Amino acid sequence: MKIIGIDPGYATIGYGIVDYRNTRFTTLDYGAVITTPDHPFPERLLQIYEEICAIMERHRPEAAAIEKLFFSNNKTTGIDVAQARGVILLACQQNGVACYEYTPMQVKQAVVGYGKAAKPQVMDMTRRLLHLEKLPKPDDTADALAVAICHAHAAPSRLTMKIEQLSSKR
Repeated sequence: MKIIGIDPGYATIGYGIVDYRNTRFTTLDYGAVITTPDHPFPERLLQIYEEICAIMERHRPEAAAIEKLFFSNNKTTGIDVAQARGVILLACQQNGVACYEYTPMQVKQAVVGYGKAAKPQVMDMTRRLLHLEKLPKPDDTADALAVAICHAHAAPSRLTMKIEQLSSKR
């Protein structure tokens, strides 16, 4: 299964494409969409949308795994990230890619085995699981790869989905 993991934001949007087959990962691509504050916010949203669409068209993932928003103290930043996340979800839908959302705790649990793992632990396990010499930069890219790993471990297999479909028809 080819999965795009996305760490949403509006200044730096991390993405990572992995292929997960027979319990093995192959890293296909990763990077970040970078927008700059010297452009009006609507232009930044358009840039995010267009670049995510281009990545989807280039790689044709079967699923998109996106980190759910976690609001801390700055609500204004959270609202802007939510808007960016909206254009990312739109890009997925318009490209026919099913979206799955995971909380930071779910990602940590899937990658490290402990939902309250520290960020360095998650980063190191991501590197190890994907057989990378060093961790991709910026951190948003590594986070996106971790979200893709989470989906690979959490998503039902096609066989399981087929069995459930057949069972529901009875």
